[in-house]
Amino acid sequence: MNPTPPAVRSGLAPSGRLRVGLNFSNFLLVGKDAASGSPRGIAVDLARELGRRAGVPVDFVAYASGGKMADAAGSGAWDIAFFAAEPERANEIDFTAAYLEIEAGYLVPAGSALRSIDEVDREGVRISVSEGSAYELFLKRTINRAQLVRAASIDASFERFVADRLEALAGLKPRLVADAARLPGSRLLEGRFTAIQQAIGTPKGRDAAIAYLREFVEDIKASGMVAQAIERHGVRGVAVAAAAPIR
Repeated sequence: MNPTPPAVRSGLAPSGRLRVGLNFSNFLLVGKDAASGSPRGIAVDLARELGRRAGVPVDFVAYASGGKMADAAGSGAWDIAFFAAEPERANEIDFTAAYLEIEAGYLVPAGSALRSIDEVDREGVRISVSEGSAYELFLKRTINRAQLVRAASIDASFERFVADRLEALAGLKPRLVADAARLPGSRLLEGRFTAIQQAIGTPKGRDAAIAYLREFVEDIKASGMVAQAIERHGVRGVAVAAAAPIR
């Protein structure tokens, strides 16, 4: 990529520092260093690379969920954020193309009669889901007969699934694998109901910034930087997203 023009730099970081929103509920992309407590993970590496290229220092702004981070888009609390590009969030946020994707699926309890993804959306099926997550927004648009039972967090959705003996738990497949290990007899249904498109967003109105961010995302995919970050952090169950179509 070419050197960052001043107009782009001011659009990305109008305060002179790039404030990066991080969703700490997405443990595949963000975590904390055990020794220092500092943010670490794929999203953190990519944010630091963006700051390096733009020539601005990076500050991280922590959120407990993607929904809370999206709700703060109009408050000026962050300049860019790493989370799923969902149509419901596009009213206030401009997104890049995806830099990686994560499959979402269902966990069912021991003895469940459900055998496929297609069987979940039917009368009498209750699906535990983390409210405000990207997959909850997708299911809200697409589920017609089953009932969504919303919980305040990913952990709470698992707890509700178990405590209330619900028929299915929706989630990111890598997390569901871990949940299955905690619940004897449970199993993941084969396949996926969607693939969550992880992207970079910026509040609407920053035209120069979003144009630069879109170019940045395509460059870090093509150069292998996203793949290297995935490997460096040992993350499984995610894949580098395909290149965006040329307009």
